[in-house]
Amino acid sequence: MAASRSTTRVGTPASRIGRPSVTSRDRLEALAFELFASKGFEQTTVDDIAAAAGISRRTFFRYHASKNDLVWGDFDGQLARLRELLGACPREVPMMDALREAVVSFNRFDPADVPWHRRRMELILRVPALQADSTLRYASWRQVVTAFVADRTGQPQDALLPRQVGYATLATCIAAYEQWLADQNADLTELLDTAMRELQSGFRGSPPRG
Repeated sequence: MAASRSTTRVGTPASRIGRPSVTSRDRLEALAFELFASKGFEQTTVDDIAAAAGISRRTFFRYHASKNDLVWGDFDGQLARLRELLGACPREVPMMDALREAVVSFNRFDPADVPWHRRRMELILRVPALQADSTLRYASWRQVVTAFVADRTGQPQDALLPRQVGYATLATCIAAYEQWLADQNADLTELLDTAMRELQSGFRGSPPRG
């Protein structure tokens, strides 16, 4: 599970004074994250973000449908990337091996982008308003996995096994992300690889790789 992989670096709110208005979607997200950090997500409004960016409220909505949407970034683009990773797995690779490899690759970030991604995921997993908003996005992510399993097994997407693997994979990824957020020294890809191997083995309690 991953949100947008924006590489925009975040500065400080004060650095915006006297600068041209924001014209980049990524830069608008970065500025919003500065405000979330200083004021809190719930206390920051769309008008706050637009004013700090030097743009109108109408212009903000050309980039993002809502404040919640801004946090998720280019979610549709990331779903397309996950489909591509799963579709590129050779058919001879066992289904769960292919799924694990795709999930780990999907969530691999350049070290310089890890702090940015951590801030994004802290909001998504810990802010109540965003947790409530996540239902449809999680369903879309889960559907990508379900379609992959259905294709590999020759079953309909609404059959039990594709649905089961979709739900189980999503839950496994969320658990790994929560562990990652709780431990500043943890490596996200290692956690995901270990968690997916546990799922693959039927939770036999195998020790972490290393």
